[in-house]
Amino acid sequence: MPLTHLNARGEAAMVDVGDKPTTQREAVASGRIVMQPATLALLSDGKLPKGDVLATARIAGIQAAKRTHELIPLCHALALTKVTVDFDLNWQESCVEVSALCRLSGQTGVEMEALTAVSVACLTLYDMCKAVDKGMCIETIQLDSKRGGQRGDYRREHAPAVSAENEQSVQGAEVPSVHVKFLAELRERVGDSEFMVPLKQLEQGDIAGVKRALQAQDARFSVLNEKRTLCAINQVMANDAAPVTDGDEVAFFPPVTGG
Repeated sequence: MPLTHLNARGEAAMVDVGDKPTTQREAVASGRIVMQPATLALLSDGKLPKGDVLATARIAGIQAAKRTHELIPLCHALALTKVTVDFDLNWQESCVEVSALCRLSGQTGVEMEALTAVSVACLTLYDMCKAVDKGMCIETIQLDSKRGGQRGDYRREHAPAVSAENEQSVQGAEVPSVHVKFLAELRERVGDSEFMVPLKQLEQGDIAGVKRALQAQDARFSVLNEKRTLCAINQVMANDAAPVTDGDEVAFFPPVTGG
């Protein structure tokens, strides 16, 4: 198979995708950063000096995905329709596992965007934690799956399981839902970090409706009634009256300090 980024003279060239059909495309990438157990504990407890490490790394990864074309010379500027960056604290192997999903309807794939999101999220984790652990190691950054495009779908053998949201997408049986996340100390108080809330469970399609749906399930979600609890929809600050739609990411978090 010839390399597509070389022209007939063997020179580097951007691929012309103008004649390709517009299709739904998606890519999932992953990686991890290994650290000392004490560092992982400080990160989990929100006691590192720069504030909410995971929230900062998530935003960095999303920004990086959107600006991949500025970093990788022959990538196209893409109008991404969705970017998610997720973290899993692996206590057994003393690492933070990072995954990113990128999605669009376009003429070229989003593998590089997903890989860039993971890479920059890992670098941000290093930056946020390096004051206490300079021996951290970033490793195993890889493409786990892609779908759409002329070359068909791809899934790495033994790739990590996709999230509930992405599994619905891959199987083609999406249930209209809101992806709810609890960050920093709220994650510890609730006991978990992520939940899927089907839109059909909402009495009204806004943040207030999401709160009531969660509180109807379990008393631990009473933290949402606290005035200091903040909310964002797709990384944009929001209040109780803000509307939610299928696929939105709703994050609840305490005031974040940094520096």
